[in-house]
Amino acid sequence: MHSMKKYGLICLLILTLTISGAVYLLYHKTTEANDTKSQTSGYADFLSKLIDSDLSDIPVYGYRIAKVYPHDPNAFTQGLVFDNGFIYESTGLHGRSSVRKVLMETGKVQNVHYLPSRYFGEGLTLWREKLIQLTWRSGVAFVYDKTNLHRLMDFKYHGEGWGITQDGTFLITSDGTPTLRFWEPETFAEVKHIKVHHSGVAITHLNELEFIKGEIYANVWKTDYIAIISPKTGEVVGWIDLANLLNNGASRGGPDVLNGIAYDPSQDRLFVTGKLWPKLFQIQLIPKIERNH
Repeated sequence: MHSMKKYGLICLLILTLTISGAVYLLYHKTTEANDTKSQTSGYADFLSKLIDSDLSDIPVYGYRIAKVYPHDPNAFTQGLVFDNGFIYESTGLHGRSSVRKVLMETGKVQNVHYLPSRYFGEGLTLWREKLIQLTWRSGVAFVYDKTNLHRLMDFKYHGEGWGITQDGTFLITSDGTPTLRFWEPETFAEVKHIKVHHSGVAITHLNELEFIKGEIYANVWKTDYIAIISPKTGEVVGWIDLANLLNNGASRGGPDVLNGIAYDPSQDRLFVTGKLWPKLFQIQLIPKIERNH
């Protein structure tokens, strides 16, 4: 009888510890998930406070809409490039990812190449006459002929793919972290990297990229901000606040976040759009906050 009671107590203890352990793990997993969700959803607020703080001494720009163009509301925009009157665009989502050539004035798709459903399309850039498209978590990039979007080759890289641009010498990529990587455009080997920061604070969620007048413009994911970054130091040298941009030119009805920057150097035109947005905007930057250095 004593042995049976002892055995019963041991079983009860094991059961209690098992339940307690499960509750502990569930609590911490739930807390961890909620913390992550909170950090992501609150990043725009964090940036806003950082930009407006006394620590900041760099300009912040607003915008003026110069012109509005049609944009495919089914395009989950991940990368955007302007070239000779056309917009080249990379779109995302599994089973819907593509690279496409679009006549900017009308928004009509002239040519499109769809990726296999296992790939999630990401950033896009034009290197000479070739388009280079990243994918999100597949570690594979695709190279296309600009004229017909025929796939010429693919290559592998480490880590996630988010945005890509080029400065005339190197390809520049983002992966959602504060790190921007510079690749040699023929071998795709990484040659250097920089850490993006503002007032000593690392800036994460760097997404779609565009190289404009010697600086890197980067969408900050899930915010209305574009960071203007020094390619030499990684220092943020300016901010663009595009709050309410879509509301100024079209009604919201399912569009996702701001994402997509393209530049026309011949006419000094800056274009922006977002995922599933029905409009592409040509904007002019205007001072919102000017500070003395």
